[in-house]
Amino acid sequence: MNSIELIDSFSEFKEFKNIDRPTMMKVLEDVFRTLLKKKYGSTDNFDIIVNTDKGDLEIWRRREIVENGAVEDELTQVELAEAIKTDADYSVGDELYEEVTLASFGRRSVLAARQTLASRVMELEKDDVYKKYKDRVGDIISGEVYQVWKKEILILDDDGNELLLPKSEQIRTDFYKKGDTLRAVIKKVDMRNSSPVIILSRTDPAFLAKLMENEVPEIFDGLITIKKIVREPGEKAKVAVESYDDRIDPVGACVGMKGSRIHGIVRELKNENIDIVNYTNNLNLYVQRALAPAKIDSLNINENTKQISVYLKPDQVSLAIGKRGLNIKLASKLVGYEIDVYRDTVEAQDEFDIDLEEFADEIDAWVIEMLKAVGYDTARSILDVDPLEVAKRADLEEETVFDVVNILKAEFDAEKE
Repeated sequence: MNSIELIDSFSEFKEFKNIDRPTMMKVLEDVFRTLLKKKYGSTDNFDIIVNTDKGDLEIWRRREIVENGAVEDELTQVELAEAIKTDADYSVGDELYEEVTLASFGRRSVLAARQTLASRVMELEKDDVYKKYKDRVGDIISGEVYQVWKKEILILDDDGNELLLPKSEQIRTDFYKKGDTLRAVIKKVDMRNSSPVIILSRTDPAFLAKLMENEVPEIFDGLITIKKIVREPGEKAKVAVESYDDRIDPVGACVGMKGSRIHGIVRELKNENIDIVNYTNNLNLYVQRALAPAKIDSLNINENTKQISVYLKPDQVSLAIGKRGLNIKLASKLVGYEIDVYRDTVEAQDEFDIDLEEFADEIDAWVIEMLKAVGYDTARSILDVDPLEVAKRADLEEETVFDVVNILKAEFDAEKE
């Protein structure tokens, strides 16, 4: 084993890991200074020359030439008689330069140096990866799926670095196999056991924000600002946008001509339904926009409890709540208030109805609360909807809902008689 072999192993690292030349030279010099110190006890009179371009290394030992028999320190001094064996022109006071070969250290020491070099290289590699990705948190990255496990997916970037996409950060309908290419946002970068761990996400709002930035030039240029994003990954999302230029329609710009800009994002998010909302400081108007496509008759805002009571015509209640309650859930998150929807009693006053609380002696209180939480606050609001739909929205067993419906129908039948 010679210096060329050691340098070659580091040269390969330089080529693939992009370690800068000064860092390479410093690491190599440190490794060989350690060897020298073990053998000679000091490295003060040794010069290490690293040529990373040619892939070679030289070690030179410097000693002062003194009179014969006048050597006090063998490490730094040499007798004249010894020096003139190398060159007859040497005289007392000159410096003798001798090259130190790797062979002089012994095979075991050289192998130890190689292991030390590999260890230092690995540390540099880890540090380089950490620094590279620490500054890219929030950016979208594409990678190749290398391994699919039950709880996470291992992805390799263009440089062969390992990235992780946990199951919790995947869209429910995501399905990948080895060799596929996927896109995700860099969510966080941690150091675990001195190794960098790069966590990706496809469910984080930042992923949608970055996709929109890539698709909508006005967002990239700062003409349109994304105020807030709330998501139920793979199902539905609401995005509040604002423009500081009156000439720009932020919603229209984000959607694009015939949906050209938003369609690509929807496909990437596995057909996630995306509502773009024009942001406003007017809370009344903001709530109306957040609950679209439902049309609101009136609303009451309680600033203390952060709750908003919304009143709608009977045919608008289901639109406000949405499939599995997603529309009202996301609208609440978007405006930062808890939103409760109610049928407009003024509209329905000519139609006989009964408040759900009136059935507390026949229906369990927790069932009533579950129904009211998604807008079913009266008997007719339930009877006017398919029981299976009620069960799905209120997250109740179908059998439970059918029992409730039978109780309500019995009361209406008795009223008719």
